[in-house]
Amino acid sequence: MKLNKQNLSQLDPHIARPAYSPKDTSQGIAHIGVGGFHRAHQAFYTDALMNKGQGYDWCICGIGLRPEDLGVRDALQDQDYLYTLYELGDTDDTETRVIGSISEMLLAADGIQALIDKLASPQIRIVSLTITEGGYCIDDSNGEFMAHLPQIRHDLAHPGEPTTVFGLLCAALAKRRQNGTPAFTLMSCDNLPHNGAVARKALLAFAALRDADLHDWIASNVSFPNAMVDRITPMTSTAHRLQLHDEKGIDDAWPVVCEPFVQWVLEDKFVNGRPAWENVGVQFTDDVTPYEEMKIKLLNGSHLALTYLGFLQGYRFVHETMNDPLFVRYIRTYMDLDVTPQLASVPGIDLETYKDTLIQRFSNQAIADQLERVCSDGSSKFPKFTVPTINRLILDKGNLDRASLVVAAWALYLKGEDENGVTFKIPDPRAEFCQALVADDVLITQRLLAVEEIFGAAIPQSPEFVASFEHNLNSLRELGVQKTLENLLAKSA
Repeated sequence: MKLNKQNLSQLDPHIARPAYSPKDTSQGIAHIGVGGFHRAHQAFYTDALMNKGQGYDWCICGIGLRPEDLGVRDALQDQDYLYTLYELGDTDDTETRVIGSISEMLLAADGIQALIDKLASPQIRIVSLTITEGGYCIDDSNGEFMAHLPQIRHDLAHPGEPTTVFGLLCAALAKRRQNGTPAFTLMSCDNLPHNGAVARKALLAFAALRDADLHDWIASNVSFPNAMVDRITPMTSTAHRLQLHDEKGIDDAWPVVCEPFVQWVLEDKFVNGRPAWENVGVQFTDDVTPYEEMKIKLLNGSHLALTYLGFLQGYRFVHETMNDPLFVRYIRTYMDLDVTPQLASVPGIDLETYKDTLIQRFSNQAIADQLERVCSDGSSKFPKFTVPTINRLILDKGNLDRASLVVAAWALYLKGEDENGVTFKIPDPRAEFCQALVADDVLITQRLLAVEEIFGAAIPQSPEFVASFEHNLNSLRELGVQKTLENLLAKSA
């Protein structure tokens, strides 16, 4: 059954579908970066609220700035902007649901002015972002906005023809200010520590270079709530689409596959209204910091700890690594001994139970989460997910062997060949730069660890970390992943 409005009523009765009519909704949110995660998370919660008969004025307009967004828009447009959320898990508590909370998608390729006008319109009261960890143009070595980037220089020189997120946001906010339209809330949904604060810093840095008065207006009128967002959402594969077709009878050009687990903790700092997401399970708080520290260091940090080691051993899915008891012991030991002592108390969360849940989530066979997805953009992920844990271990004079193994595995992974001789490409915007760092085996330590925007200043200056890194790198080369893990865990026992 081809997914569209006309065919909704003919779907299997067990498939949940919108309990509201699209003609009763209006847009209140514009979302930049419509991908699987947005559709499994923010759009999912918004749809759930509308299914309760609430929030009809918070429908979502997607915004695409990249050429590859054309395929996304065309797939959704051809389905009346409906799509299937296909939960996959190893238990029976999964759901297949058709989502209807996105009503339009605009592309920069079709004309940037339409995007500026949309974001400047009074009905848009929240602009949300999933633009990846590296999309904020912040140099991780010093925390400064990278104003030298060519695309940023272009947008500063041509403010009416922006190509970047920050150029577009400033153009729209300038128009709102000129028209006397209240500002919107800018809400980051990316996996970043203090993602709202990062969005604020980047946007204000760009605005200061563009127009000092606009900068001051944005600083006074736009709010930037921090959020902790969590749901494992693999890349949708052809196999996933065929599985949905065969099991559920839905022909969906771009479904979303995700785990049953979902969590969103959000600071209640909105300047122009917001949906009552708390009615569908979103937790609002005054301070999201302990939640994001827990999630980023335990979930994202552990993901990195297993992904490069798993890939080197020849695994290609997260659950394959978790079928290996050695990996499970390593990950749990890393969580328990290296990360947990660094975490503050998290209101309403038992950390031991949370870690048990992570092991179960990583072990989800049905979802078939790709290690390639978790491996991607390592140069942007390390500074956020792993380096803070290492820095604290150095400061506390803790054991560095488990954490340094994560970095050693990445160094060897950057060579582009696993232990079975299978070659692969490195999915990272800076792949060429990163691979050059490990090209000379003799110079790997000094070249790789010296990259301050990835590893900061403390790591290369710690003789203990350098020695631990070199020991693990040599062990991986000479003994392989399995023997290295066995030796490491024997020392941890």
